[in-house]
Amino acid sequence: MAKQTSQTPGKVESSSSNSLIPLSRPWIGPEEKAAVIEVLESGMLVQGPRVRALEDAFARLVGVRHAIATSSGTTALHLAMLAHNLGPGDEVITTPFTFIASVNSIMYTGAKPVFADIEETTFNIDPAKLEAAITPRTRAVMPVHLYGQPCDMDEICSVARRHGLVVLEDAAQAVGATYHDRQVGSFGTAIFSLYATKNIMSGEGGVITTDDDGVADRARLLRNHGMRDRYRYETLGYNFRLTDVMAAIGVVQFQRLGEATRIRRSNAATLSAALKNVTIPVVKEGREHVWHQYTVRLEKGTDRAAVVKQLQEAGIGTGVFYPLGAHRFPHIREVIGDVEMPITDRVAETVLSLPVHPLLSAGDLERIVAAVNRL
Repeated sequence: MAKQTSQTPGKVESSSSNSLIPLSRPWIGPEEKAAVIEVLESGMLVQGPRVRALEDAFARLVGVRHAIATSSGTTALHLAMLAHNLGPGDEVITTPFTFIASVNSIMYTGAKPVFADIEETTFNIDPAKLEAAITPRTRAVMPVHLYGQPCDMDEICSVARRHGLVVLEDAAQAVGATYHDRQVGSFGTAIFSLYATKNIMSGEGGVITTDDDGVADRARLLRNHGMRDRYRYETLGYNFRLTDVMAAIGVVQFQRLGEATRIRRSNAATLSAALKNVTIPVVKEGREHVWHQYTVRLEKGTDRAAVVKQLQEAGIGTGVFYPLGAHRFPHIREVIGDVEMPITDRVAETVLSLPVHPLLSAGDLERIVAAVNRL
């Protein structure tokens, strides 16, 4: 595997021709290790100064008044919905082409997910399909900025305003992405994930961002067992707190976000300029993609499993995000019934993600291109 040297961030040695280039690899240096040791030695391990520092960093980046750290991206989604009082009888419109946590979090509250199909070029929810999905029970719309590319937020927010809907941004994969120079996470209430493979990671964790004082207050209350003052509980709450150990890693990661994003964009540009035999990703005008994943499409009818095997044998790690739309899973069909999402089905059959992470060397990129172009 490529080796990072902390003295020259982003400069890596080319991996050997017989080693595996992993699909993703966390960028961890001595700074993260020192930050963790400092927390351990301080004795302040949970929801202390490192958590506050991480929240402050997110609030500054996104440009909002509040950031609330949680134990995972999933708990951030769940908490954001609870903070908006979503529950039984409510409906939330979202995309079927997403990680399952997006949809499960709706169901955790007792609300019902309703799907609008995606754009075939960007893989994001199609705003033209939102109106048809709205019913008298619709309370919110949840766009997912998939792979790091922002959704069509002008159109989505316009629909939400006309119908009085809450906008919940699932920005789990899109920290630092912008839509017409505006940071994702600033269009409503949003969540980010700090899972180990994300562009900023803490091993596990999540963050809610919002300008709504009431939503922020309720999220903080519910995050900590419904307690403001010690052992005085105002409501049923949860243990969704982030540890300072995890937050310390995230704070350090923030310091190299700009450099990591620049390298991801450079790697994506290199791949897009050189790849053949696959359909390269489309980035819409006015978006700054952060390339959490670089996802191509294979020709319809291609044996994807054979392609994955061929690339694996060439030492190229790959991923399939996602092999099925959420509307295809039994526990979701029990709630929504059988629905047709033809574009999601077509896309799910043909997507394949290739390495784009910032620890790739020039030699790694050459190997990826050569292996794909031999398909």
